[in-house]
Amino acid sequence: MATLKDESDAQRYRRFQKQIGFLIEIDKVKNVFRKTRLFHDKRYENDAEHGWHMSMMAIILSEYSNEKIDLSRVIKMALIHDLVELDAGDTYLYAENQDEKVDKERKCAQRVFGMLPDDQRDEFLNLWEEFEAKETNEAKFAGAIDRLGPVMQNYFDEGHAWKEHNVPSHKVKGVNSQIEKGSVMIWEYVQSLIEEAVREGYLRE
Repeated sequence: MATLKDESDAQRYRRFQKQIGFLIEIDKVKNVFRKTRLFHDKRYENDAEHGWHMSMMAIILSEYSNEKIDLSRVIKMALIHDLVELDAGDTYLYAENQDEKVDKERKCAQRVFGMLPDDQRDEFLNLWEEFEAKETNEAKFAGAIDRLGPVMQNYFDEGHAWKEHNVPSHKVKGVNSQIEKGSVMIWEYVQSLIEEAVREGYLRE
């Protein structure tokens, strides 16, 4: 029995070490900076802050999902969806070519989530793939709040990133139209911000 207990303890310790290694690795996400700035500051947001704010949006706004959702699943998606940018970096949402981004992010997902024990690796990889596919109720809603944050940041920053990258209003509407699949309420709000941004000169026609 002593040998079995020792082996069980050793397995548990190896599992723990993998989990700690993963947690150390993902701390790097605090240094992956996005193209949008904070509401109340001129500092650029990092991916860790985006994941936290998106998680809070999920909790506060879940009642506006078009369909019934598993909130804990949405929060998990919010917290892990941008960990793939540890290797790939942040790609601007309105960039023309997104093909290279997809390939880099998939490789990073396999590397980073692969640091975890097999059961957690599989859970996180499946959650990330589900988020990317935007087919389930949870992924649609997660996608909606993922897009809500940057639109709000641009609006309350007087269109800083939109102006810097010369983004027109029709492109902002087109890229963010997927929000409606997750939440009609959030999409109506986003459209109102876009229209007001055009009137205020934050966003060009």
